[in-house]
Amino acid sequence: MRAIQFTQYGGPEVLTLVGDAPEPSAGAGAVRIRVHATAVNPFDYKVRSGMMARGAALAGPVILGLEASGVVDQVGQGVTGVAVGDAVFGLGPATYAEYAVLRAWAPKPERLSFAEAAALANGGETALRVLGLLALEPGQVLLVHGAAGGVGQAIVGLGVVAGLRVIGTASEANHDLLRELGAEPVAYGDGLVSRVDQLTDHVDGVIDAGGTQLDELLAIAGSPDRVVSIANYAARDAGVRFSGGGGDAMEALARVSELAAAGRIAVRVARAFDLAEAADAHRLSESRRASGKIVLTVA
Repeated sequence: MRAIQFTQYGGPEVLTLVGDAPEPSAGAGAVRIRVHATAVNPFDYKVRSGMMARGAALAGPVILGLEASGVVDQVGQGVTGVAVGDAVFGLGPATYAEYAVLRAWAPKPERLSFAEAAALANGGETALRVLGLLALEPGQVLLVHGAAGGVGQAIVGLGVVAGLRVIGTASEANHDLLRELGAEPVAYGDGLVSRVDQLTDHVDGVIDAGGTQLDELLAIAGSPDRVVSIANYAARDAGVRFSGGGGDAMEALARVSELAAAGRIAVRVARAFDLAEAADAHRLSESRRASGKIVLTVA
């Protein structure tokens, strides 16, 4: 099958399109899809660069990817509620390929394209997970740091659905986007604390999707137990909860699918690249200038 892989750590140029990658098979509790689209996430370029390797050498070719949409063509043992031919989106490894195995999935909402659905799983599951950790009540104030990114937008959208007052940090170029999503925008960078103070006299919870300005976020929250980070491992040293996964992904994706089908959350694709253009997609991802998710189209 066609796939994007790399055999050495490095820049985007190490990504190579191959035509003879081995096809995966759906094991017990999983499904295999014919991939129509897959999303590019910051985690992908961190793996590709060797940032996550901690000095370990590659054991063999690596196919990146965390999420995809497509049509089911294999159903693993013990799986119910889905059949060959169903259009789904979900989470699984090695999704930069023609075929991928999903460990968690949900029906693709008809109103979404495959590209939009491919961008829905990781951000939606993450957003529900971190919002659940904060457990805010309707009417309370949530600050989302890095709100214009793909995951940040999902957190904003689901926070608004939950009845929260959402303030989002982003560059001024993305402030109109945040307003469309239902958030009150504020510029990040020096002076963040005073700018937030001008909008509200308190913040009940902070979600860090940007990985910067930890000291300012702690000052705004007033206590580390009011902050959850998905982008700064070092935040744990300050008593901040770091969330990198876990929970019932199937249940979360089912909820995300329902909300998207009802038009209550939006998916914004910043740009779609052909699978063969994965290196260019990584360059855009690393620039951190994309207003939304970056997608690779496969079929």
